[in-house]
Amino acid sequence: MPSKPSKNLETFPNPQAVRDYTIRVRVPEFTCLCPKTGQPDFAEITLEYVPEELCIELKSLKMYVWSYRNEGAFHEAVVNQILDDLVSCVEPRFMRVTAEFNVRGGIYTTVIAEHRAKGWSIPSPVALP
Repeated sequence: MPSKPSKNLETFPNPQAVRDYTIRVRVPEFTCLCPKTGQPDFAEITLEYVPEELCIELKSLKMYVWSYRNEGAFHEAVVNQILDDLVSCVEPRFMRVTAEFNVRGGIYTTVIAEHRAKGWSIPSPVALP
């Protein structure tokens, strides 16, 4: 049976929940539709997060991203919706969604949305000599 787009995000237990570490996922082929013209918008989405108890299963993320292909959405709205859906799914310590949209009408758009869990702060980076 062929794969189909889906808003159903799946998770798995974080194998190192005691440690802060970053998961970075690049989605170079995101598409949605312009809500004004119906023409396709193309973007590269980068998802960065510090997981708490759960991680996002990547195949379900792929199907989730695919589900936007035939939906009309302003860039700002779609990036914030993706962030809200992912945060709701895995409740991370930190999450950032960056979408770099290809040129449309001579204009490039980059939208960045972030979430920080209450009480979580960025660990100090290690400076090596």
